[in-house]
Amino acid sequence: MKSSPQPSRSSQSAPVHPLDLLAIDGLLTDEEREIRRTVRAAADRDLRPHVAGWFDEGAIPARELARTLGGLGVLGMHLEGYGCAGTSAVAYGLACMELEAVDSGLRSLVSVQGSLAMYAIWKFGSEEQKQRWLPGMAAGEYIGCFGLTEPDAGSDPGAMRTHAKRDGADWVLNGTKMWITNGSVADVAVVWARTEEGVRGFVVPTDTHGFSAPEIKRKLSLRASVTSELVMDDVRLPADAMLPGARGLSGPLGCLNEARFGIVFGALGAARDCLETAISYAADRTVFARPLSSYQLTQAKLADMSLELGKGMLLALHLGRLKDAGALTPEQISVGKLNNVREAIAIARECRTILGANGITLEYPVLRHANNLESVLTYEGTSEVHALVIGKALTGEQAFR
Repeated sequence: MKSSPQPSRSSQSAPVHPLDLLAIDGLLTDEEREIRRTVRAAADRDLRPHVAGWFDEGAIPARELARTLGGLGVLGMHLEGYGCAGTSAVAYGLACMELEAVDSGLRSLVSVQGSLAMYAIWKFGSEEQKQRWLPGMAAGEYIGCFGLTEPDAGSDPGAMRTHAKRDGADWVLNGTKMWITNGSVADVAVVWARTEEGVRGFVVPTDTHGFSAPEIKRKLSLRASVTSELVMDDVRLPADAMLPGARGLSGPLGCLNEARFGIVFGALGAARDCLETAISYAADRTVFARPLSSYQLTQAKLADMSLELGKGMLLALHLGRLKDAGALTPEQISVGKLNNVREAIAIARECRTILGANGITLEYPVLRHANNLESVLTYEGTSEVHALVIGKALTGEQAFR
């Protein structure tokens, strides 16, 4: 029997994009594809040329970025009214993916603004609070932050020490929050505190006497992002500063689920950018007189990473459809966050091996993405916490305490 001839190099088909292997585009609507295309084009034009420099310097032009992102319509884009676009959850996820394909810090700015600060006011605020803040935040004229995490209360927000006490008709707020994205550039902070009535949220203009937000420097991750401490020293607020619709930890935890959903998509953007970079580099890099991409070990790495990227994308889309149908549960969000961030950081690290020494420079994005994903792995719930959320759903047993 004659063996089948192997195709010559010239007769082989053109390379396929990793997401095209599973025909992901066919699962999106025309509107979703158009939103993705618009955000990708704007990100490539306005953000990507500068992001390595911002990361290197550890500083971003936050106000300029907020106005740019507001003009693009991605700030609070999944909310209805008050200048927000009211898009689907899937469309919002795809926008997060395109922003994080540039840098996790830029997606974090959008997530904190729209899914934490804006969402808290939109979901739990009074009509006066909504009218006062949301239109300006949607336009990027105001920047918001979300104060929940404390120096000694990260995964256990119930252990918070920040407290608010009544003084006549006012509230007096004292305490410290830590690792707060947008903190030192924010115009408004949504701060969660203990009261005699339980945990409550407060809308705090950052120019209020006694409020300060020193920036955290010398970071090795999320360097193209503003991270701060929030300090409240006898911050006096009027009675109407309280969010009337939130009582107990269900308020801030509901906001966190909004932000975690964006991460499910966003982390895949970082992974996709790494994989696209590695495929292109391997095609151009010659090793022992052959393209690096022609070696079996390289192709095995690329195949495994494309598989995980595609699986993560299918998971993200499924969760997005559930969210749009009003059927998404917290444990399902934990599944998405746990899997997609874990696989994204593994992809970033593996891509670095394909680039060799070049992979550690800012000329290529892979180690920048890997460093950023170290933060994404632990914020909005660590992998361990999400595993326990899933474990409780499976067993009915509470393993947190």
